[in-house]
Amino acid sequence: MTRPALILGHLLYLAVVALLVLSIPPGALGHVSDGLIVVGVVGTWRYGWALVNYLRAVFYQRLAYPRLKARALAAHAASPVYGHAYFLVTSYKIDTDTTRRVYHALFRAAAAAKGGATIVASVVDTSDLRLIQGIRAQMDVPMDGVELVVDQIPGTGKRDALARSLRLIGRRAPSQRDILLLVDGDSCVPEDIVAASAPFFTDPSVGALTTDEAVEIKPSLFADWFALRFTQRQMMMCSMGLSGRVLTLTGRMSVFRASLATQPEFIRLVQHDHIDHWRLGRVDFLTGDDKSTWFWLLQRGYRMLYLPDVTSLSMETQPKPGFVDSAVTLMIRWFGNMLRTNGRALALGPRRIGLFTWWSILDQKLGIWTTLAGPISVALAVLFVEPLVLPAYIAWVMATRYVFCWVLATVRGRGFPITYPMLLYFGQIVGAAVKSYVLFRLDRQRWTRQSTALAASPAIGERLRAIGSTYVHILALGWLTFGIMLLSGLV
Repeated sequence: MTRPALILGHLLYLAVVALLVLSIPPGALGHVSDGLIVVGVVGTWRYGWALVNYLRAVFYQRLAYPRLKARALAAHAASPVYGHAYFLVTSYKIDTDTTRRVYHALFRAAAAAKGGATIVASVVDTSDLRLIQGIRAQMDVPMDGVELVVDQIPGTGKRDALARSLRLIGRRAPSQRDILLLVDGDSCVPEDIVAASAPFFTDPSVGALTTDEAVEIKPSLFADWFALRFTQRQMMMCSMGLSGRVLTLTGRMSVFRASLATQPEFIRLVQHDHIDHWRLGRVDFLTGDDKSTWFWLLQRGYRMLYLPDVTSLSMETQPKPGFVDSAVTLMIRWFGNMLRTNGRALALGPRRIGLFTWWSILDQKLGIWTTLAGPISVALAVLFVEPLVLPAYIAWVMATRYVFCWVLATVRGRGFPITYPMLLYFGQIVGAAVKSYVLFRLDRQRWTRQSTALAASPAIGERLRAIGSTYVHILALGWLTFGIMLLSGLV
């Protein structure tokens, strides 16, 4: 989008906000202030929490991380031996052009590793095996210190693939100095990833780290939404990085201490992770291997760092024809992974994982209901008190999200398209609705790319669980609405 068009979009947006405000007669909403108390309280809480995370992110980027990096580089420079770098890459139903780009980047990064590198490519199709071997043969950089191991497996799922390849690496007995990069088959690592990440593992308390992400996708509303999410991710990851414990080790590309990631207990959790739910019974994890690896390290007290100045690149495609369908499909997977691990992480307690980390995990659940409380409160006020609340609320949403997008823009140091404020609101409200749906259906999970899913239970048992999930979901929303009505003085 050209700069004049961008400016015009912002001006039109602000004009709509002004028109909405001017459409409300002076004093027309004075009698509904009590009915909107929930909006005010929730808004203060949510934006207060966002401000805390923003300030922590700025402090981490500008002060804490540069000092952390300087100490790590100094310790690494003093080490007489460089560690070996292992790359474990899983590829399944990835198009040829993407695979070429991914492995070109991998081979260059492996060739740049001063301690040597091993690439373990976990593939299903023989065509991928031949393609990867051909890419290596055509590389224009010295490959003497790089070993390629192609592990061809049955297509039984990513968790099985990771477990098998981790055992293969484990048989090589990696040392405490060695690092292991888990990389998705649609993600390109930066060429200097080993030099950028290895120094941080000189600290024995560090178990893993993850980095910033960029996305390559066809320009569209879906692309804007993805870019906005990555900007939000940068802010939250920097905030959590200040505590030394990020809230996820991103599956697209994260770096582990190889001696930890090849321990039998680590591999067993990756392959056979599950929770025992009071209503749903045993829920085996199909997706969310990145949350399993994160929880294993969190449970054992290891630090998990964030590198805001190192960026991997992911090639994304829109999974469904429509924007809303695509966004909801991804949300169901992402939030399901988060919520299936959330409860057991909370159970570790603030003393064990740190108060801020513990509260941030708790907020993942609280945020569902506080976010939904705002629009429910407004809907009740419009129906039972004053219809003019609706344009006032729309103006409030547009204004607050616009200001927040400018705050987010400072994280990246650049402007934003005018689609961002409404996409931000969409992500908040629809995201909270999806989370509430998933929270009561933790047994429902499916890969976006794979057709693999949990085996269906007998028809009667499946239907009873579905009915039970719907009942408790409706009950929770009913109690939330009743509580809002009490606080608003409507009952």
